[in-house]
Amino acid sequence: MEDRILQTARSYRRFDRSPVAEIEALIRTIRQDKTNSFITIDEEGALRDAAAAEKMLAHSDDPLVGVPIAVKDNICTRGLATTCASKILAGFVPTYDATAVKRLKERGAVIIGKTNLDEFAMGSTTATSSIGPTLNPWDLSKTPGGSSGGSGAAVAAGLCAGALGSDTGGSIRMPASFCGITGLKPTYGAVSRFGLVAFASSLDQIGPMAVSARDTAVLFDALKGHDPLDSTSAQREYPQMGLEALDLKGVRIGIPEEFFSEGLDPDVERSVFFGISTLENLGAEIQQIKLPHVRYGVAVYYIIATAEASSNLARYDGVRYGARDTDAKDLLDMYLETRSKGFNDEVKRRIMLGTYVLSAGYYDAYYKKASQVRSLIARDFEEAFAQCDLIAGPTTPVTAFGIHDMVDDPLRIYLLDIYTIPANLAGLPAISFPCGFGAEGLPVGMQLIAPHFREDLLLGAGIAFQEWTKFHRVKP
Repeated sequence: MEDRILQTARSYRRFDRSPVAEIEALIRTIRQDKTNSFITIDEEGALRDAAAAEKMLAHSDDPLVGVPIAVKDNICTRGLATTCASKILAGFVPTYDATAVKRLKERGAVIIGKTNLDEFAMGSTTATSSIGPTLNPWDLSKTPGGSSGGSGAAVAAGLCAGALGSDTGGSIRMPASFCGITGLKPTYGAVSRFGLVAFASSLDQIGPMAVSARDTAVLFDALKGHDPLDSTSAQREYPQMGLEALDLKGVRIGIPEEFFSEGLDPDVERSVFFGISTLENLGAEIQQIKLPHVRYGVAVYYIIATAEASSNLARYDGVRYGARDTDAKDLLDMYLETRSKGFNDEVKRRIMLGTYVLSAGYYDAYYKKASQVRSLIARDFEEAFAQCDLIAGPTTPVTAFGIHDMVDDPLRIYLLDIYTIPANLAGLPAISFPCGFGAEGLPVGMQLIAPHFREDLLLGAGIAFQEWTKFHRVKP
């Protein structure tokens, strides 16, 4: 369905359906759904907020009033469990809403539930979730991508009108690509991270996921802006996001040769080049560019991200909140057993890697060197944006694969983020939207990257593309 959020808003104002009826119908559908997209359904809270939204409709023309939104389960929700799909946070119920959730509620949106993810957002398949993997609605034998796989699958399956995800190295854009929807990773600091359970604090970013770029713009408009509760939040004023297509005439789009190298699936390459040619037909000027240091992006990311994860996850010790090993004989044993039983193998792997690269004697060789190369990658983008307005390429090197295909090969999974990681390292905004289908009929996503705080370019280009194509209208 095209523009699910906006169409839902219009149906309310035509009295075709009420918010309460919409939420009741979705809850019934979610309970019967086979994708395992949700960890928690907030039936009582959603129906209460939907009833309040019905009264709000009489004096508000906000397109989010009464619209059902799902929230990734690493984003805090007051009175609603937030588990990060981990045993170690079983039963944790925050006493506050994340700023992103609060802003959606202030606009009248209804939070319908919390979506599945890779544990602590560490993964690309949702296979590391403590409740089991989410399945791709296009093919239940395939992964929806990760770590925001639950949000991506829920939007694609029509279980909500839009969703919040988080993106540390591609965790919004990969599920958007695999599930055939639109996902935006905003500029670092454009959306408050207050209430987001930290994985890698210099990389994490909350962002919207929806069927179309226009719907994604509606969500981003509600989320953006400075928040004094987040010290990394950018202090700048944003104009209201427009919902019109960008006039692409004269817009310069750079194509990095590094994004079309060995390992790119031929079907993905064909679809992405079709997408690029469509942008060119709409008036964009296509030119070749170079990003010489992005080839080091995966290595740099898995040093910096694991180092920050090692520090951030030290707080989960069984003392203050979450699960605790009750059979421990003393304090040290309790710490060890709680963390050993509470974290899965992938999370423990990343904690150990991060602790190693921060240890005495290795800090300069690994973490310091990675930080320096990160600066070089950011400089590559600065130089590229002196020549072009946007950068285009594939979101992922492959389409969705079997849910268990790479479980025992973490290095192959890490390499799936090869095209998405650079934007996180440089703090740049990036969007993924569908541009075709692979050999098995599975969606292919195209990625656009823009200069800092130019989400308007990304969303406007996405809207323009989707006005001339029908990929985002195809339902699984």
